[in-house]
Amino acid sequence: MIGAGLQALLSHWRRHLLQLFTLVAGLALATALWSGVQAINAEARASYAEAADTLGEGRLSRLLPPEGGVIDQATWVALRRAGWLASPVVEGRLGDARLLGIDPLTTPVDTGPVEEADTADLQAFLSESGALLGREEVLADLPDTGATLIASEDAAPGAVLTDIRTAQRILGVQGFTSLILAPDQPLRQAPLAEVAPALRLVVPQDDTDVGALTDSFHLNLTAFGLLSFAVGLFIVHGAVGLAFEQRRATVRTLRAMGMPLTVLIGLMALELALLALVAGALGLAMGYLIAAALLPDVAGTLRGLYGAEVAGTLRFRPLWALSGMTIALAGTAAAAASAFRRLATTPLLAGSTRRAGARWAARRALRQGIAGVALLLAALAIGLWGRGLVAGFATLGCLMIGGALLLPLLLDRVLALGQRFARQPLPQWIWADSRAELPGLSLALMALLLAMAANVGVSTMVSSFRQTFVDFLDQRLAPELYVGVSTPEQAEAMLATLPEGVRALPIASVERTLSGLPSEVQILRDDPTYRENWRFLNAAPDPWDRLAAGEGVLVNEQLARRAGLSVGDPLAVTEALTLPILGIYGDYGNPVGQAILTERLFRDTFPEVVPLSFGLRVPPEEVPALSERLVSDLGLDPERVVNQANLKAISLGIFERTFTVTGALNVLTLAVAGFALLMSLLTLASIRLPQLAPVWALGTRRATLGRLELVRAVGLSALTALAALPLGLALAWVLLAVVNVEAFGWKLPMFLFPLDWLRLFALALLAAALAAAWPALRLARVPPSILLKVFSDER
Repeated sequence: MIGAGLQALLSHWRRHLLQLFTLVAGLALATALWSGVQAINAEARASYAEAADTLGEGRLSRLLPPEGGVIDQATWVALRRAGWLASPVVEGRLGDARLLGIDPLTTPVDTGPVEEADTADLQAFLSESGALLGREEVLADLPDTGATLIASEDAAPGAVLTDIRTAQRILGVQGFTSLILAPDQPLRQAPLAEVAPALRLVVPQDDTDVGALTDSFHLNLTAFGLLSFAVGLFIVHGAVGLAFEQRRATVRTLRAMGMPLTVLIGLMALELALLALVAGALGLAMGYLIAAALLPDVAGTLRGLYGAEVAGTLRFRPLWALSGMTIALAGTAAAAASAFRRLATTPLLAGSTRRAGARWAARRALRQGIAGVALLLAALAIGLWGRGLVAGFATLGCLMIGGALLLPLLLDRVLALGQRFARQPLPQWIWADSRAELPGLSLALMALLLAMAANVGVSTMVSSFRQTFVDFLDQRLAPELYVGVSTPEQAEAMLATLPEGVRALPIASVERTLSGLPSEVQILRDDPTYRENWRFLNAAPDPWDRLAAGEGVLVNEQLARRAGLSVGDPLAVTEALTLPILGIYGDYGNPVGQAILTERLFRDTFPEVVPLSFGLRVPPEEVPALSERLVSDLGLDPERVVNQANLKAISLGIFERTFTVTGALNVLTLAVAGFALLMSLLTLASIRLPQLAPVWALGTRRATLGRLELVRAVGLSALTALAALPLGLALAWVLLAVVNVEAFGWKLPMFLFPLDWLRLFALALLAAALAAAWPALRLARVPPSILLKVFSDER
């Protein structure tokens, strides 16, 4: 009997291939978007782990020279003799790659370079010409150095490894850029202040790890993946529910023949599990293609925002594949849960009438509406009183799900209002028929609501961020020319040759722990540039004058929020220097805290730090000539003489790439919602003939019925888009004022962009029209014999 029952259940899909396609395609699309995001996240985290393994970054302490300086070999020898297990490192840029020079004999054995060097040709690595070890795609873009190239897939993304001597030759460096310390140091060793007082010890901190800094970025991607998956599940839920309704007669027959209910439910669960496995496999393949297409932009975003190197190529990793298959099965089970519950609780001889279905749908819409209101209230409460990034995303989840659950009830009330004001028979029938068919379209419209709200919310967030960021760049990048030198002597020579009237603003910083948080302290010269361009979020009276007098310090918003600081609070810059906070300024795009001291106080506090970068206030027409003169006369590196316009273009380019991925996911989510609407209309078209045949028999032409179907679908989509607007704006506010603050430490102002809303509104109506065109055309061309058959079948 089990075999016969399974054959009877599967025969339904042979007769309804469109439903089978809808179910498989919906689940495959949902799984594709989710698994694609997880593949991107997995590749990025694997790159972080490989980068952290290089030189034990994030795990080993370091000794660093004064700002702009190097550690000479004599200092390293003195440290070794004093009991310090330190290994030299030379670091710099070679083309677009990060070049790392190490000493294989003294590098700690539990770091990546030693293991990579052991697997490479060690003789070539230590030869006179030297060797460069890295990934094949990185080595292919390097300039010619005369060194042997050794490809290794175990190398960190974007990094090239070599020995100390070769790195010094390529970079033109005398000495070392840092020393890494072995994790187990001798108990007896001379104090650092006695052996090398100019060096500073940097102890790794967990919260400065690049993986921790990028967690919020990956959490955002995961949230979009879940949203896309939820939209796809609406398709699955609708297809499964329709299949269960159409098989009621089959179910009654099987149960009447003696098949136990538990066995029947088990067979249907097995059937759905098989379909979920097939759809999940298709989704994994599509997700891999999506991730491969988006990964280069993700890599550019992470490199620009956090300095994190991520491989630009995608590798298959079983973990994200298993995640995709698991969520495909779990999503199918969740989508089918209500159908299984109705199957288990429906009496054996219960019939299925349109009126009974309408009453059940009305009760369900009311229950969903009450649940939606409760979730919206919960979102308000969590947003006002919740703390942390998890609370921010909980607010988003409650807001989006609550709005989706409330939508059917809102649409039903609007349609009821239209029916009440209709006076002619045909309009009255249109309104009433739309209400009757709303339960069948509600899932697709809820998916459209989520997609539209996500588009409105994210576009508002991105546009607000762009406007704020452009204004911020205009304020912060006021100098017309930025110049970097290599030595203090070069700095003095450069300043001495500047034309009269050119003002040089020093740029330098030192890493410090402020209020228990990793931060940096920057130098600032009292100049009209800052007074005229910088804007404070909050400040004491006369902040610039008091800063110039050395009476206080300025801090960025990130440090103020994370440390709970306000204007007037004391801030310990060093053990010997504590100053009140004079102002809090916006610092968009910076992941760490920052404090600013006036130039005199900075030089007194950190005399070892010599500024090697400068912003030059130059008349715009003199910028090209001065740039050329600095390069030709002083021999400065052309890459370190940067025009302000070029720097702004680079910064804006990084910004644009930052939101490429979320924009692509938004488009994909809207496409999935349009597909859901198309599938719902197609499946409903085959069971709507009993409602349309009497209207046709009363004199309404088939072409008119087809146009009415198109108008109804577009009209319901327009109402859904209108409902999505306030939901999307609420989503944008949560992203800007809650999630962004918790994730990055700054709050962005929210701007409104009506033209973007109109564009999205038109796009939603176009998607609805395209989705409804095919079912409407099929209805307009349905043969009269099919319509007449409705009456002969007494349906």
